Amino acid sequence: MRFDLTDLRLFLHVAEAESITRGAERAGLALASASERIRGMELAGGVPLLERHPRGVRPTPAGLAVVHHARLMLGQLEQMRGELGQYARGLRGHVRLLSITAAAAASLPEALSGFLAAYPTIDIDLEERTSREAVDALAGGLADLGIVADTTDLGALETLPLYLDRIVLVVPQEHALTERSAVAFREVLDEPLVGLSHSRSLQAYLATHAARAGRPFKLRVRLNGLDSVCRMVERGVGVAIVPEAVARRAAETLAIRAIPIDEPWALRRLRLCTRSFAALTPHARHLAQHLAEHLGAEPS
Repeated sequence: MRFDLTDLRLFLHVAEAESITRGAERAGLALASASERIRGMELAGGVPLLERHPRGVRPTPAGLAVVHHARLMLGQLEQMRGELGQYARGLRGHVRLLSITAAAAASLPEALSGFLAAYPTIDIDLEERTSREAVDALAGGLADLGIVADTTDLGALETLPLYLDRIVLVVPQEHALTERSAVAFREVLDEPLVGLSHSRSLQAYLATHAARAGRPFKLRVRLNGLDSVCRMVERGVGVAIVPEAVARRAAETLAIRAIPIDEPWALRRLRLCTRSFAALTPHARHLAQHLAEHLGAEPS
């Protein structure tokens, strides 16, 4: 088997994007060239590396082995470059970061903007995922870092504790529930609800707890951002469940009120995760240190 670095980088991009087309774009290759390279890898290995399906591709067990070893090899190459000092002379780095909605919407924009300003040669690919999806991707070597809730089994991943995240109910200021100091989740489900699209991790989290309570989680309207959700609440469309940090920020300009949700799962610790902090590439290690400092983490 003669896989070159371009083959390995391409295959990682395809596996991460679950699409040959998007993987080719990330690798800077034409689709025809990328497809030919992947076919060549499969012929050389004598085994299929990708499962093709109508919505894209997924690595086969053999493909996952390629992903694992490719990340190790490319990571070692980046570490070597860093140790040789090439990074300081302008070597561009790329970090793939996965995060649940709570951090992606509330704390990450400010933290990442400071990091990107301080490290202009490092690019970040931030994707929102559920905690379970992020853990699986990290364990499979498909991402560098993840921010997840500690309510998920983190397996053998190495972690750093971040801040406590509380999700709260947001209501218009004149709503009947504004007199309450806390509200049970089952009461919230009786209200008209405003929320995010199906793909957002916060909605998946809430739908799971609604199902455990034996109730449907129906939304009057689904929006793309939490700021838009809060504006809909102010206008009386319904109530919403959002991270407390988002609610505090929105309440500075909108006539809304945040009410704690009286459920154990409404308060959770966010954690920064990776397969191994010591094995991170230099630029991923810089990002991990920055997030640890700016999001309140201390080594566990």
